Amino acid sequence: MAEAPTAARSRPTVLQWLGSLFFTAFLFAWTFLYAILFVLACAVLPFRRRFPLARFWAATLLWVLRWSCGLDYRVEGEPLPAGCHVAYWKHSSSWETIAMMVLFPRQVWVLKRELLWIPVVGVGVRQMHAIAIDRRAGHSAVSQVIEQGKDRLAEGDWVMIFPEGTRMPAGETRRYGVSGTLLAAAAGALIVPVAHNAGYYWPRRGLLKKPGTVRVVIGAPFAAAGRDARALNEEIQRWVEARVKELAPQE
Repeated sequence: MAEAPTAARSRPTVLQWLGSLFFTAFLFAWTFLYAILFVLACAVLPFRRRFPLARFWAATLLWVLRWSCGLDYRVEGEPLPAGCHVAYWKHSSSWETIAMMVLFPRQVWVLKRELLWIPVVGVGVRQMHAIAIDRRAGHSAVSQVIEQGKDRLAEGDWVMIFPEGTRMPAGETRRYGVSGTLLAAAAGALIVPVAHNAGYYWPRRGLLKKPGTVRVVIGAPFAAAGRDARALNEEIQRWVEARVKELAPQE
């Protein structure tokens, strides 16, 4: 594997701070204003024609991020398998919540139900058939992911999951949840792992976005049928976290 990109070693410049401030302001303004138009459009558009609108929102943000903060990305690894499957994304930043809409086909997201409470934006999330769960609900949340996820896969959508359940600081992880593995097994789908180093450039907390290139590595798919969910999760987690460690920028 190629050498990981070197992180900016110098102290952040005033321009970098200004660029980060500009992007953050643009992110909130663009999201709210676009959500209004999105909700109105979705009132007349069938579901299959809504995702390109969500992808345009995300692609615009990635372009502005590159222009204002010097943060780009590149994709490496395996091609996506044919059909609709479950994607396990490393969750260490807000970057991947945007990039996945550009990098993967039509999709729905497993997310915390609190996002549905955001004015206007929450309505748009509902219109995209997201699987909104109460993370404290335990087994009922797992059952919800399995049942709704099977429906979404059958409708022709990928199901995007952050198996850690929350954003983790760069270089850290926690035990992966089993809902995605159980869903893949029940639906006869594959699990596609995605590792990246976005957390080093766009930390989960703080305003500053560092310049550089986020590397995204798509792994070979894992078959879930007939596998123990915990054992398979551990295998996937070892692969993802090993790749993330390799991708860590050199200081």
